[in-house]
Amino acid sequence: MTEPVRPDDVPDGVLLVDKPAGRSSHDAVSAVRRALGGRRARRVGHAGTLDPFATGLLLILLGRATRLQPYLMALDKRYETIARLGARSSTGDPEGEVEVTGRVPPEPPELALPTGVVRQRPPAHSAVRVDGERAYRRARRGEQVEVPEREVRVHRFEQRWREGERAAFAIACSSGTYVRSLIADLGDAYCLELRRTAIGPFEVADAIAPDAPLEAWRVRPLVDVLSTVLPVVALDEDRARRLGHGQRIDVPEAPDDELALVHDGAPVAIGRREPDGRIRPVVGFRS
Repeated sequence: MTEPVRPDDVPDGVLLVDKPAGRSSHDAVSAVRRALGGRRARRVGHAGTLDPFATGLLLILLGRATRLQPYLMALDKRYETIARLGARSSTGDPEGEVEVTGRVPPEPPELALPTGVVRQRPPAHSAVRVDGERAYRRARRGEQVEVPEREVRVHRFEQRWREGERAAFAIACSSGTYVRSLIADLGDAYCLELRRTAIGPFEVADAIAPDAPLEAWRVRPLVDVLSTVLPVVALDEDRARRLGHGQRIDVPEAPDDELALVHDGAPVAIGRREPDGRIRPVVGFRS
């Protein structure tokens, strides 16, 4: 008889979760935390919020992998969206106040689908901080919210199909891109459905439900995840020990100014090159 998987058997790393509609990213994190034994269990976080109406890939970070959050959040994303045409939403999605205009944007190529560097203004109902507070909280209080424009990069923006007042698009973009804004900027349109299909090399096809039992979990170990965000260099025991104690070390074989450093197959730290050429630990993994 197979022994049940225990929370202590789950390694630090990244769990790929397929978030369903109607649940927040926080809900998904809470489900994983409960499976690991509640709030007193190891640290659990995520890398990149999905709106409640949206579905798809959410990276749940377990234990020391939470220290990789800014690196994982910076990865490119891929989305599939179904837009409603001839209408506008105050939030850019089905949860806002919808105004039906009947003005349907033209078909591509007459309708420009922007790629490259794009300046966009995130929706007022977004998680962007304005004067230290989430924009959506101020918008829900009825305040006028002016979210600053930002530059993002859209690698691919294709219309997959169109049927009447519905159209499907595939989008690949940089971190920080708001698909709701891309669709709204096409004219009278808003996101009816939104699904995140990939984050960097991670695919939603490999994800599990937030409430899946521990036996179904396939956690990407921390040392493997490091190689998806930074070049990896293996250290000898002496350099690994000194780096683990916060000392700067010489890494002449370093291929870049920021890199992941491992020893004997285990992560030691993320290091950054100093002006003197030595590598300083900026994120440690040995404690």
